[in-house]
Amino acid sequence: MRNASSVFIRMFVPAAIWLLAASAPPLAVAQPPLIQPAEDQAAEADSADAEVEELIRLLEDDEARNRLIERLRAAEAEAAEPAVEDVTLAERLAAYTRSVAEGAAGLLNSITNLTDEVVDIMTGATEIDTDALQRVVLGVALVVAATFAVYVLLRLAFHWLQRGIAGRAEDADLVRRIKMKGVSSLIDVATVLLAWGTGYGVALYVGQTGRIGVDQSLFLNAFLIVELVKAVTRVVLAPRWPALRFVPVDDTNSAYWYFWLSREISLVGYGFMFVAPLLAAGVSATFAEAVRIIVLFAALVILIAVILQNRDRVRALLMRRAANSRTETVSRTLATVGRLWHIVAILYAIVVYALWLADPDNALRFVLMATAKTAAAVVIGLLVNTFIARLASGGMRLPADVKQRLPLLEARLNAFVPGVLRAVRIVVMIAVAITILQAWNVVDFAGWVASETGQNITASLISAVLILLIGGAIYLVVQSWIEYRLSPGYGIAASARERTLLALFRNAFTIVLVVVVAMLVLSELGVNIGPLLAGAGVVGLAVGFGAQKLVQDVINGAFIQFENTMNEGDVVTAGSITGVVERLTIRSVSLRSLDGTYHVIPFSSVDTVSNFMKHFSYHLAAIGVAYREDILEVKAAMEEAFELLKQTDFAADILDAFEMQGIVEFADSAVVVRGRIKTLPGKQWAVGRAYNEFVKQVFDERGIEIPFPHVTLYLGEDKQGKAPPLRVLSEDAQPEKGSGRFSEEKESAREPSDDKAEDQESEAPAGTGTRSASSGKDR
Repeated sequence: MRNASSVFIRMFVPAAIWLLAASAPPLAVAQPPLIQPAEDQAAEADSADAEVEELIRLLEDDEARNRLIERLRAAEAEAAEPAVEDVTLAERLAAYTRSVAEGAAGLLNSITNLTDEVVDIMTGATEIDTDALQRVVLGVALVVAATFAVYVLLRLAFHWLQRGIAGRAEDADLVRRIKMKGVSSLIDVATVLLAWGTGYGVALYVGQTGRIGVDQSLFLNAFLIVELVKAVTRVVLAPRWPALRFVPVDDTNSAYWYFWLSREISLVGYGFMFVAPLLAAGVSATFAEAVRIIVLFAALVILIAVILQNRDRVRALLMRRAANSRTETVSRTLATVGRLWHIVAILYAIVVYALWLADPDNALRFVLMATAKTAAAVVIGLLVNTFIARLASGGMRLPADVKQRLPLLEARLNAFVPGVLRAVRIVVMIAVAITILQAWNVVDFAGWVASETGQNITASLISAVLILLIGGAIYLVVQSWIEYRLSPGYGIAASARERTLLALFRNAFTIVLVVVVAMLVLSELGVNIGPLLAGAGVVGLAVGFGAQKLVQDVINGAFIQFENTMNEGDVVTAGSITGVVERLTIRSVSLRSLDGTYHVIPFSSVDTVSNFMKHFSYHLAAIGVAYREDILEVKAAMEEAFELLKQTDFAADILDAFEMQGIVEFADSAVVVRGRIKTLPGKQWAVGRAYNEFVKQVFDERGIEIPFPHVTLYLGEDKQGKAPPLRVLSEDAQPEKGSGRFSEEKESAREPSDDKAEDQESEAPAGTGTRSASSGKDR
């Protein structure tokens, strides 16, 4: 902060004081000059008499008077008419170049004449009334001496008093320190006013008949203005008292800047407001003008010296800022300014000085006003851009309850707001550039805006920007509302149908909003959207013929949504794939199968949709028992298992009593008995698994056999229907050595039985044993 304040003081304060002095017009005095050549006086008198005689003759002649009145009225009407010619930039540059050349020639001529007149005064060619000059100097000298003597004494007393105030302010809190600074400032200003009042009293005392002379008044006015400005500088910098200082700079910089600023203020102030008018009244206006030139040149030399002394410090500070900058553009700009700032500042001071010499009333005033406007535009632009950069870097932070209700809103705002802020920064930069160009009369943007064309274009741009902002706000509102409706923790929980429709509405609304906003923006910018709409229809027709699959996807998707065939979270079979619906669009459905695979199925490939979660579901319990079991006992066991199921937490998922359907199949090794349990949508798989556990438990308690595959060994029959004997090898028996008969018989007896077992296992019907099926894949 101290470095930034030092840079500001180094770069702007001396230049501001010097520019204010340069812009001050020469002060006219009421007192006539004390010297004037007799030839000039006689020539001026003769010229005035001739002009008066010519004017009297013109007014006495009626015809001449009427002609003069007509010419004046015609000139007034011509001046009142607005200029209709369109001046090009090249013509404007040519006129400006011509005016600069003429101004340079006039400047050289003025310097030559001024030099000749000063030489005449110094050599005695021009007479000077030394007695009158001596009286003026003596009258002013007494007032000057009295005023400064009182001021020095008051300053010494104030210095002693200020030391005590600063000592108390060092250990005081913020409020008390501010009060101390205010008291010190008032006392400092009071010393100037008291000294000025003393000088005013002395001037009244030494003046004739209680009047103050013009020369004394010039000094008193200059003293009051200059010393008040220096007092303000002391109040701000406080070179000796850090506790009373208003800016964060150290003692060395404070003393340095007060030293140079006070010298510049005294030199320019007293030189322009006292010495030059005094010489104009006592010696010559030409001599006074020479003094002004010398004073301002001395101020220019001091300003250049101060710039060169602080060149390296400012460069080092700007280079550090450039190294710490986050953006490359700002970093390069700061680095370039750090390398070239002193050259630009010196050249600008020299140009302002030359313009003041050439035309202090017109050219200099234009340059100073353009400079002030440029500086104001740049400072305001930097402040706005800095504020926007801090907003963009910090991001948007929402309250915890809002983030819980709308978890995606903060991310959406942080994605949307930085773009808007970047657009605002670009607009600010463009506005600053236009302001600078307008200030230097490079472009007449204000005149263009005031014209009919400019007003139309400006209104169109503002309308387009407002449409974009309103469209963005509507998008955020709708997206936040949909997000709130889909949030399970607040409000009424959305059903599967609502979630599906809201997701589709979000996509459709985004597309419609983008199209409508784009059309409105183009319409505001003057683009005829009628041909665009007709062209869009033709393009849509061509797309319809060329992308029939896409059209079929959209049409099928529209009918599926219209008929409410499926919703997000449903378990469906679509396109031979079964899974949970995770996402629905107007042209496709996304399923997550049981093994976790994510399937995207276009609606054009969907002929049939099987929804396992529509209104209600069933668990089909198809249980196989042995042929020897009592079917009534089996049914009772199944009913008992259902009653046990109802005593668990699954009772809330069961919608109706157990529906016994009886024997549905006589399988190869089992009798299949089937029942059905009505459940809530999607609960049939969990209910079915729990019911199967209870069936197994009850069947085991009752001794009901659930068949499973058996292997039967068949050895064949003879003609009498008797089976051949089965030779079984005892575990203790051993085959005879060298005899392979028993081994061959054993292998021949084993191989057919093994093959038969394998065939029976592979051909065992699915109904053998207990079978339990649900109206869908087991979840």
